[in-house]
Parts: sequence; structure tokens; C-alpha cells
Amino acid sequence: MPDNVIKFQRPPTPKPPRQTPPWLKRLLTALGIAAFFVAAFAYFSLTGSTQQ
Repeated sequence: MPDNVIKFQRPPTPKPPRQTPPWLKRLLTALGIAAFFVAAFAYFSLTGSTQQ
């Protein structure tokens, strides 16, 4: 059979996008909030900012 024959094939089905589980979303949110408060505490403790 010659090589110049067009073979019709179905295109491969694309994989659905990967979904993040709900518990991981909550964990990442909690870690982000905790990191914000740690960074704010470190900033104010290192700069020596005081209220008068």
C-alpha cells in the first residue's frame, strides 16, 4: 500500500483540566492568611514601629 494514502482517524480526546480538591483550596487559603500575619508581625517587630 502506498504511503501517500490519507488515513482518516479521530482526533484524540483532550484530557479534562485537573481540578483542585476543596480541602487543598482551604489549606492553601489558611496558609496564605497565616503567612500574611507572620510577615506583618515580622515587619512591625523588625522596624520597631511603636504607637504613641
